[in-house]
Amino acid sequence: MSTALAPPPTTPQAPDFADALARFDVPGPRYTSYPTADRFVEAFGPADYMAAAHQRKLGLSPGLTPVSLYVHIPFCASLCYYCGCNKIITRHASRGREYLGYLEKEIALHVAQLGAQTPVSQLHLGGGTPTFLSDDGLTDLMRMLREAFSFAPAGEYAIEIDPRTVDANRLAHLARLGFNRLSFGVQDFDPDVQQAVHRIQPAQQVFDLVASARKLQFQSINVDLIYGLPQQSVASFDRTLAQICELRPDRIALYAYAHLPERFKAQRRIATSELPYAATKIEMLSRSIAALTAAGYIYIGMDHFALPNDSLAVAKRQGRLHRNFQGYSTQPDCDLVALGVSAIGRVGGTYSQNAKTLEEYYDHLNQGRLPVVRGLALSRDDVLRRAVIMAIMCQGYVDFESVDIAYLTNFRDHFASELAALGQMEADGLVRLTDRDLAVTDKGWFFVRAVAMVFDRYLQSDRKRTRFSRII
Repeated sequence: MSTALAPPPTTPQAPDFADALARFDVPGPRYTSYPTADRFVEAFGPADYMAAAHQRKLGLSPGLTPVSLYVHIPFCASLCYYCGCNKIITRHASRGREYLGYLEKEIALHVAQLGAQTPVSQLHLGGGTPTFLSDDGLTDLMRMLREAFSFAPAGEYAIEIDPRTVDANRLAHLARLGFNRLSFGVQDFDPDVQQAVHRIQPAQQVFDLVASARKLQFQSINVDLIYGLPQQSVASFDRTLAQICELRPDRIALYAYAHLPERFKAQRRIATSELPYAATKIEMLSRSIAALTAAGYIYIGMDHFALPNDSLAVAKRQGRLHRNFQGYSTQPDCDLVALGVSAIGRVGGTYSQNAKTLEEYYDHLNQGRLPVVRGLALSRDDVLRRAVIMAIMCQGYVDFESVDIAYLTNFRDHFASELAALGQMEADGLVRLTDRDLAVTDKGWFFVRAVAMVFDRYLQSDRKRTRFSRII
């Protein structure tokens, strides 16, 4: 969606949150997609995905429109108690080798629909722990992908890394394979917090790895942090922030811990009494934003920060920021081909998700079928609302006339009830409304998910929101 962008808030401060916290700290989506994945239906299957892929192939000139690739590697050698990802805990390397054989089958099925050597501008290896795979395994994976797809020379090729699984030699191998972006899972440097979440990794280990990565000239280094973990306090997280500012990664992803023990078995090992209160989490977030912006980072929005010269910050300034299943992205809004167990993709006006268990994933592929088990074909209203929600999440700004022109609608008529519902948020200082536009305020950025939720048609009649994490 093209909009006339107003400068979005850059450095939210911590105003009086008491009333807003009581009203708007509710369970809600993170909006890495709209509609959200919980709306996918099992009636959508391999045939629907193939139709969307075939339509893409027919409708595009070869080589003009690249895709993003996501590959899910589900294996981890040890269990982190906070984790809500689809993962399999094992120390058997043979399971990784077997998995690669099935990935090769899935890649071939996608190529049969999309065409050989479809251009790729972005690759992300996630998990689980992608570096669970051996160096030879990662080499085989990249060989399979490069034989099937055409990788752009200036593309973004990223891999998530558990610092406990790599050393300088492994980082050098990743560079030789063509990866140019690394994301280190840190979460917190505090030893007591690490003990509470069953993830022990000394700070010096991370500092040494980042130093090695810089010598190898990786284009961008990201560090993941989580606030709201057990044993965290404002003071302890301040110390972690100080260490992160010293480390100075190019990007920082700062996530709120989502405690959903009814959904994620591992989280049942976390004592609820050890979790910080919502007001404490607000203070952690506020102090994080203050500390990181004072250190020179640009606040991208909701959960991301980047140094001014990083491509994410550049995209933010130029209004080119997008949001996909991996979070904020600099790439144009393009199709996403998802590979591996539980992976979620997007082709055309459809979303699709693979089988969530290895057994079902392998069974589909053994029968020569794509492992798509559910998904969604978007309606016209879905596409319109997706554009509005993503504009809120990425720019914090919606220009009504731009939406009208792009989607042949009348914003104020189509969203009359939503605009009325924003009245309380406007009164609380979370948004600014005029006859022409909607802007999220500095204070509103803390509750940007709640602002976006107003435009979520599926939530308007849904009272069962406990499957989502709370906004704060």
